[in-house]
Amino acid sequence: MPKGEGKLIAQNKKAHHDYFIEETYEAGIVLQGTEIKSIRAGKVNLKDSFAKVEKGEVFVHNMHISPYEQGNRYNHDPLRTRKLLLHRREINKLIGYTKEQGYTLVPLKLYIKNGFAKLLLGVGKGKKKYDKREDMKRKEAQREVERAFRERQKI
Repeated sequence: MPKGEGKLIAQNKKAHHDYFIEETYEAGIVLQGTEIKSIRAGKVNLKDSFAKVEKGEVFVHNMHISPYEQGNRYNHDPLRTRKLLLHRREINKLIGYTKEQGYTLVPLKLYIKNGFAKLLLGVGKGKKKYDKREDMKRKEAQREVERAFRERQKI
């Protein structure tokens, strides 16, 4: 999250495991009726979501926002496609990135900033299997170092 502002609602932990995130953009989301109430209640899942540039606009797909309990007939489709609000310059940059081979737009975090729902969108390049194994080895080695350091602190 930029500058430590806002309340974190949902995070896509798998994104950093599956992609090298090269650049991030903060985008607003166009929501319907009760969706913001569900977001404030934390009923959001970013797990399988992705973003696409279509006809000069950016849309997020497969972002699951559960229906609001008190919403009755005003509830929305949980998996509907939602438009993201970005500046034209940012959209043009994203178009350039997505035309390159291997780049994709991945939602990283959803948070509330100044009363508005914001989505942190990352430009990611897919990792290969050996990259993922290398990351896991590096993290395990870091854990071992921290564990050994904690053991030395106790003595």
